[in-house]
Amino acid sequence: MKKTALPLSAVTRIAKNNGVERIGRDAVEALASKTEEYAATLSKKAVEMASHAGRKTLKAEDIAIAAGAV
Repeated sequence: MKKTALPLSAVTRIAKNNGVERIGRDAVEALASKTEEYAATLSKKAVEMASHAGRKTLKAEDIAIAAGAV
């Protein structure tokens, strides 16, 4: 599995805070990888929203709109 930018301990904590009792390292790495893929896709869409509005700075509303489109 490739190295992720997300700390695996944070990914593990998120999983456990959402009902996971036990999670293997391979599952944590897979979850981190998929989370990064989603964040990248969401970011690209949000950049499109900001650009459409004539801005370079992302705002929370760009993320919210992009999340509805992903």
